Amino acid sequence: MTTNLLKTYQLQSDKLLLPKRQLIITYALSALIAVALLYLLVDPAPAAPASTRPSVAAPWIQEELPPPSSPAPYQGDDESLRSAPPQAQVLAAAAAPCDYTDGEWVPDPRPPLYNGTTCDIIKDGRSCTANGQTDTGYVHWRWQPRRCDLPAFSPAAFLRWLRNRHMAFVGDSLARNQAESLMCLLSSRSPPELVDRDADSRFRRWVFREYNATVSIFWSPLLVRGVEKSERDGVRYNQLFLDAFDERWMSQLFGGGGVDAAVLSAGHWFKIPSIYHRGGGVVGCHGCAPELNYTETSFLGVFRDAVRRTLTEAARRGRDAGAGEEREKLVAFTTFSPSHFEGDWDKGAPCPKKRPYKSGEKELGYTEAEMRKIVVEEVAAAAASGSSAVRFAALDVTTLADLRPDGHPGPYSRKNPFAGGGRVQNDCLHWCMPGPVDTFNQILLQTILRR
Repeated sequence: MTTNLLKTYQLQSDKLLLPKRQLIITYALSALIAVALLYLLVDPAPAAPASTRPSVAAPWIQEELPPPSSPAPYQGDDESLRSAPPQAQVLAAAAAPCDYTDGEWVPDPRPPLYNGTTCDIIKDGRSCTANGQTDTGYVHWRWQPRRCDLPAFSPAAFLRWLRNRHMAFVGDSLARNQAESLMCLLSSRSPPELVDRDADSRFRRWVFREYNATVSIFWSPLLVRGVEKSERDGVRYNQLFLDAFDERWMSQLFGGGGVDAAVLSAGHWFKIPSIYHRGGGVVGCHGCAPELNYTETSFLGVFRDAVRRTLTEAARRGRDAGAGEEREKLVAFTTFSPSHFEGDWDKGAPCPKKRPYKSGEKELGYTEAEMRKIVVEEVAAAAASGSSAVRFAALDVTTLADLRPDGHPGPYSRKNPFAGGGRVQNDCLHWCMPGPVDTFNQILLQTILRR
């Protein structure tokens, strides 16, 4: 029996034995199959030709993607790293809206895109390092939303969108602050040429010849027609004409060869004592002396009225100018940017903090919250009004700005502030450049790209 089993096993083994040549061929075929399987696992489908590859975004997004560059790592409190190519970041932002209002400032060792001492567009009072500020830690923070990412600013992408367009920043000195930030950011990619200005630089216009792109600044702190308070000239109150527009900028909105996109910023001047006019008469007053015998009126209500009328008129003028035009018109409104004076601003109050507030460390004040709310609500109402000629967007920066007490010029709004002795006036309202205001323009770019 044992002999039979051995014979059976020998016969089966003989069937499994292959000639040496066949064995080599078998091994070679096995190796080729393994390589093929590995290729399929790594690259399961060959790339389609450019003419037939499915589009992952609308053509206007593809045209405006920034050029490839090294991904910028994000370091959160848990030291985890996040990175994504700029193209993927822009596509993600265009595909899904991001809530930029909820987040925190995180350390960022990367240098800013421009130098505060060499960008000659900056108004003297915002050039903190040129004025003697040596502690530049305020430039090494980045805003990180909680549930999404805010891509780094791409000058190339912004200039591609701005090609053959005219963008205007309209409003108060914070509008000018944001406009100068944008110009310095863009100048890192293409040199602008100053082509027009007034005596006190409240109106300026630049052209990027390479792109036929124009950026202007219009001084209009009340948005509607008004005369600003001037203690030097003996004018104690703002005069607001609530039923008239400031045609210095409004007349250039959306007309032939005029402004294609407007970025508005206003709020702080509405808190100043003011007299309100409508229909040729005085209808109210904020903070006026009792002897004037005017009805005390909430400046918050007046601010809402001015914002609403401005957006409504912009929509109307956009419709009137929209016949035969395919390009989108844009009105973006930057929400209220809080100050950080620790005391009375006119008595030398400082803003001494050297780091951002942590999330939950500071609560937004009532007035700041209401000013923000008014802009957000009125922009949403304008967007929902059914006008297809103009796109409206709120650049909601109030929370992220409120958490940055360290980003203001403080005493360095003039050169060598301590050289002469005496009381030093601090600026805890405007922003050093570079600084937190550059983040406003990061959000502006993503708002533009996300149609």
